[in-house]
Amino acid sequence: MSRNIITGIDIGTYQVKVVVSQQGAEGERLPRIIGVGIAESKGLRHGYITNPGEVVKSIKAAIAQAEKTSKMKIRKAFVAVGGIGLGSITATGTVIVSRADSEITALELKKVHEVCEHEIPPAYAQNRRTIHAIPLQYKIDGKPVLGKPDNMRGTKLEVKTLYITCMEHHLNDLITAVEDAGVEVEDVMASPIAASLVTLSKQQKIAGCVLANIGAETVSIAIFENNIPISLEVFPIGSTDITNDIALGLKVPLDEAEQIKIGSITGTSYPRKKLEEIVLARLSDIFELIEAHLKKVGRNGLLPAGIVITGGGSGIGTIEDFAKAALKLPSKTASIVIGNNPKEHIKDSSWAVAYGLCIFGFTSEGEGSVNTRSRVVTNTKNKFIDWIKQFLP
Repeated sequence: MSRNIITGIDIGTYQVKVVVSQQGAEGERLPRIIGVGIAESKGLRHGYITNPGEVVKSIKAAIAQAEKTSKMKIRKAFVAVGGIGLGSITATGTVIVSRADSEITALELKKVHEVCEHEIPPAYAQNRRTIHAIPLQYKIDGKPVLGKPDNMRGTKLEVKTLYITCMEHHLNDLITAVEDAGVEVEDVMASPIAASLVTLSKQQKIAGCVLANIGAETVSIAIFENNIPISLEVFPIGSTDITNDIALGLKVPLDEAEQIKIGSITGTSYPRKKLEEIVLARLSDIFELIEAHLKKVGRNGLLPAGIVITGGGSGIGTIEDFAKAALKLPSKTASIVIGNNPKEHIKDSSWAVAYGLCIFGFTSEGEGSVNTRSRVVTNTKNKFIDWIKQFLP
């Protein structure tokens, strides 16, 4: 595959989505989409693999469709990692600067990050793998540093880092499934971070916002401030739970309940008030979890750019108003810009993760591809730090 072609694969509980993109002409900010593929997901539960064989078939079906529409053979791809195994934790590490002239060099930076990683509680780190390590703040002799501390002077260097992790066996199963489908995994990225590349503006990320992806069986949130992610969490609840509640409450088949949920059926054969009560009850559960996490990280009611809602569950008609009332924050449903025309907004943001992977792929070009399964996470972490450094305050 040509180096100016990047493929992103988003393996969700409901659907597998594949986007094939091509680097735009000079002056074009975003890659152009030249092919897409979609297939029903089978063999997954809450974002993790329960039946590898079924998952491989789903991936192959989506890839075959993407190859047909793009007229390209897909051999390598960037893959999104999601599901309830995804999470984050912050840790702080401190080192004494060893040089006689007190200058902070790359060696001190490497040491402080190693110390910081060792500060992650063993109970949390067990069976988990770090996929992104994002420096949130550096301090020299107790004073915050604006930007990178390279070549500055001091006696003590401190760093606070956000570690985005996932269950190790979930990651291994995901990579194995993609490779069994005949595609080499170039790199992996957390789904909420990938989605943010196309659903959030730089202004929103600097001011502070929370991106909530309401999927079929999970809700993932990523909180941004000063243009970098400061927290990430995944909850085992999703839009399928709303569908199930509607089916039970209105005594209708699941297929019909799904159509009622997204507003495709507008007849009067069911009580409107009862439907609203059912939907609001489940949305209350979702936004209570989000509010609890915002309180945990001290950001409830303090994000000027509010909440941006994406994913399949964002299509529920009243969700913006409910989110605004529940979280006391500005609320909007995400739309994504495809290509380089800012007027071409697509309301269906469920493609955001796969397209975001393509953007990440192009920013990572030239930094070394991942060739073996054992190196994939290490390279992701290093490349992501390099990529994120440009946004540090």
